[in-house]
Amino acid sequence: MTQTSYPKVSIIVASYNSADTIKQCLQSLIALDYPKGHVELLVMDGLSKDDTVKIAKQLDIKVISINLNAPAAYNYAQKIVSHPILGFVDSDAKVESDWLKKLVRHLEAPMVAGVSGAIETWNQTNPWAKSIGYELKSRYQRIGKYTSRIATMNLLLKRSILEEVNGWDERLPSQYDTDFGHRIAKQGYKIAYEPNAICYHYNRPTLKAFYRQQLQYGKNTLKLYLKHGQLAKGDEITDVGMNIQPLLILSAVVLTCLGIVPSLRLLWIGPPTILIGMLLYFTYSAIKISHRFHDWIAMRLVALYFIRSIAWFNGAITTTLTHLLSKTKRKPP
Repeated sequence: MTQTSYPKVSIIVASYNSADTIKQCLQSLIALDYPKGHVELLVMDGLSKDDTVKIAKQLDIKVISINLNAPAAYNYAQKIVSHPILGFVDSDAKVESDWLKKLVRHLEAPMVAGVSGAIETWNQTNPWAKSIGYELKSRYQRIGKYTSRIATMNLLLKRSILEEVNGWDERLPSQYDTDFGHRIAKQGYKIAYEPNAICYHYNRPTLKAFYRQQLQYGKNTLKLYLKHGQLAKGDEITDVGMNIQPLLILSAVVLTCLGIVPSLRLLWIGPPTILIGMLLYFTYSAIKISHRFHDWIAMRLVALYFIRSIAWFNGAITTTLTHLLSKTKRKPP
């Protein structure tokens, strides 16, 4: 590509209480090695209570503050930005200066709807964040040249194709990226993957923060699978093994409850067997990742895997109960 042939790109950053990371995120986008005037930046802020908006405005970035979830904010932004290529970068992520140049060349192919880059860990000094990064990187290494879906952490999309499939599903506060990928794949489109375009993500630094994040994923993963049942079979990013783990937790809970009945007391053998099996599988997976990246700090993944499984289970239960309660309230007297 020549300097004049680079397409114009509107990059949308969805934020909420992102004061710790938004400055470096936006500075990395301002510093992109890309033709002057070809990049438009917009922050869609969900009414942050910290200094997120103040920091963005100090950098002379346009900010729209509105009470919308991420997919709704993206749909809103899509209507007001100017350019034919839309970029999506999380407010807790930053990109290398050549990130955009390395991505846009993949969009020349007509059936390529979008393109994403690789993810590295921003907060490397935190052992939990570093371990999460290793696991995420390991999953991304399973992606080939193309994929059916990718996270909106760092993503470019052709605006015309996004409009063709009616944008993002606002009923999914998370997992909307998987839903979008499934819908475009049904139309014959695909997403390219460029491993040399680097984005750095600020991973959750504590077990509590990780649990809260995964709880939201669990709530919306069930909604996603109720909408597209075939996605439960898994893909490169979320394999079937991850999807089975909350069901194993459910099995342990059910067997424990049934074992309260004296005649069914033998069922109590089931829960410890299930949990020991999960422990062995998690340990094996953590050892593989530790060996792959030559860093035994990744053994912390054993704890992270258990927390993710429990969070997804709790999220699914919450979604189910909320759905049942809403149906009860809608019934006529």
